Amino acid sequence: MPDRLVVLYRGNRPPATGLIERLADTVYATEEELPYLLPGADALLAWVTITPAVREAWPDNPEKAPRWVHAAATGVDSFLFPALVEDPGVTLTNSSGVYNDPIAEYVLGLILALAKDFPRTWEHQQHREWRPHQSGTISGRTALVWGTGPIGRAIARLLRAVGMRVCGAGRTARPSDPDFGTVHDSATLPSALAEADYLVLAAPLTDGTRGMVDASVLAAMKPGARLINVGRGALVDEEALIDHLATGRLAGAALDVFDREPLPAESALWDMPGVIVSPHMAGETTGEREALVEVFLDNLTRRAEGRPLRNVVDKRRGYVVDSSAPPL
Repeated sequence: MPDRLVVLYRGNRPPATGLIERLADTVYATEEELPYLLPGADALLAWVTITPAVREAWPDNPEKAPRWVHAAATGVDSFLFPALVEDPGVTLTNSSGVYNDPIAEYVLGLILALAKDFPRTWEHQQHREWRPHQSGTISGRTALVWGTGPIGRAIARLLRAVGMRVCGAGRTARPSDPDFGTVHDSATLPSALAEADYLVLAAPLTDGTRGMVDASVLAAMKPGARLINVGRGALVDEEALIDHLATGRLAGAALDVFDREPLPAESALWDMPGVIVSPHMAGETTGEREALVEVFLDNLTRRAEGRPLRNVVDKRRGYVVDSSAPPL
């Protein structure tokens, strides 16, 4: 077992602390306390993941840095700083698998809300106005899912199940993927964008994906298409998106993540017609905390027993690479 485990938390500690403490000599640290408690620790459970605290507290002396960091999330962009990435002795794991179905369900809900114009119905209800209106359908519409990891695959399967046509976009083109059918690379992406009614972003944030949906990508999208982002806000050039929404070329967007969070009150996105703003909650469900700690406890037990860890992140790529699944 680790000589010492530091648990980074904010507000509430994780559940099952008794089980954690039986497996490791555990100390708890807020973001302010982390610089004093992290040096010399063998392992770190980052219960808070969207924070610069780990990078800022990371010891300058590699011998004082933890050998294992576990992120209680799927995205690990906050941990991809040079000192951690370049140290071959540091293993980074994440909670891949916990959010697959919840985020897929959330994406389906957003697509339905946009197609059926639920926001307008709810607005009429608030004003006690009986105003029927026509809405669109999703059966037979095309969704391009950019990001072919486990979350993207769960999204693709669910959208196919309700009658949508689905394709994917990733690093490697594939003509016959079991979940996406066709996976497009950069060479065929423009033609795929021109056909898609919905562009769904489920890619991890890395140096290669940051700002990937820029003005040129938005211009290549089908007129009247909609953008859904459940990946990371920095995948999208928000100003370019606002411009394309303002001109009416895009029919709308459903955004759960943003370049700055919380989304500033002065952002134009709050009031734009056809735009749904949600506060980074696509994966937040009843039982989420218990599922997250279950993944960590499994890895903590594996480490104590000398067995391979689950969900080991390829630190150069920025995500878990499963050799049994097609590459991203």
